[in-house]
Amino acid sequence: MNTEKSKVTSIFAQKEFKFLGFCLGRNGSGTYIRVHRKSLAKAKGKLKLLTKRNRGRNVRRVMQEVKEFIRGWIGYFRAVDMKRTLMSWDKWLRRRLRMYIWKQWKKSKTKVANLRKLGVPADKTYRWGNSRLGYWRIAGSHVLKCSITNERLAAVGYFSILNYYESLHLCG
Repeated sequence: MNTEKSKVTSIFAQKEFKFLGFCLGRNGSGTYIRVHRKSLAKAKGKLKLLTKRNRGRNVRRVMQEVKEFIRGWIGYFRAVDMKRTLMSWDKWLRRRLRMYIWKQWKKSKTKVANLRKLGVPADKTYRWGNSRLGYWRIAGSHVLKCSITNERLAAVGYFSILNYYESLHLCG
């Protein structure tokens, strides 16, 4: 028998009470249910694993795998109010995907050509295409945010975590 998982206690007496990925909290208006911090960390780790730069998969396939994982995870934790957390995850995931795309372009010549196709002015395409900044730093740059916009990501198949969560909460 696992003594960590099997115990009889008050849920408020133990600070780190966790049951099936959920935990309870108290505030001025009463008791509420939330996702345990370990469950959040595990899910974000899984998303990080799915969007690793060295996977060598098409970005559309990666987006599909992320979509499948997110739909299942949010479906399980749909009773919990976690809008603020999912808002930050959505922003983080879009940046991860921009980083993934930037890495796939590999050579400076390809980066310059693709930025030019996306409508970035010629002087900026050369400067950013030949930049030696890291992938994560460039993924958060103004140039990549303006060229690989949220709308373009959605057109390619990006699945918005926040929109899905809100659609589930509107239905009931």
